[in-house]
Amino acid sequence: MSVLGSGLPEVNDPRWVGLIDAEQTGWYLNKTDELFRGFPITADDNVLDVGCGPGHATIFCATRGAHVTFTDVVPESIAELEAKVRELGSARGFKGIVSDSDPLMVPDAEATRVVCQEVLEHVEDPDRVLAELVRAGQPGALYLLTVPGERGEKVQQTFAPSMYFEHPNHIRIFSQEDFLSLVERSGLELISYTPYGFYWFFGMCMHWAIQAAKGEDFESQPFAVYASITPPFDPSLQSWATLWRRLITTPEGQALKRELDVILPKSQVILARKPQ
Repeated sequence: MSVLGSGLPEVNDPRWVGLIDAEQTGWYLNKTDELFRGFPITADDNVLDVGCGPGHATIFCATRGAHVTFTDVVPESIAELEAKVRELGSARGFKGIVSDSDPLMVPDAEATRVVCQEVLEHVEDPDRVLAELVRAGQPGALYLLTVPGERGEKVQQTFAPSMYFEHPNHIRIFSQEDFLSLVERSGLELISYTPYGFYWFFGMCMHWAIQAAKGEDFESQPFAVYASITPPFDPSLQSWATLWRRLITTPEGQALKRELDVILPKSQVILARKPQ
């Protein structure tokens, strides 16, 4: 039994550890109802979640009584999320839209909160898509935008399957300067910039190695790598999750996490506001 994280499970679910890691960065703050630090959600909000995927952000907002509109290019994702939100029963209202976000089939200036996670690296014209997001927000609306981290993507380019960096997957890599400049050109006002997610960066690297060792077909995997990291987990991935979980229970581990999140982040997070 390790002296680190005494009392923790000997084997940890990689997805659960990812959530704990995200919370330490400022995601999914239940006590303050913030989807991300500085991005509070209330029942009065109209939330637009573009590229919703499995819907974690939408569910967080729906749980707080907000009206949620969510879009994705995958029809099955929308159907599944509609069923989840309907079953949850706490959203003030909801609407799912199958769309590639260019254009967005939503009204002008309706959303008070706009979420767009890991989408802009997939699209041909990020400026045009971001202009659509800006159009959809009310004056004063808050924006939560994420793209993959530059260094992490370039490391993965050396061994990840080529399809990961081809349409419809990641067709561009944003440097910090690229991402900040994109948001500035859109007319949004920058509030904060946060790199995070070393845990998932390293986990994805392990995932590629594990899949290759198994001889599995990458072409059949979902767009999002996260979606293919499902039980039963390879013991190596579980060992990584268990090690990381134990480490970040300590002050030293939390300090190391903060440094590694900057050096090799999975994602870059921008919080911005539409001018009044």
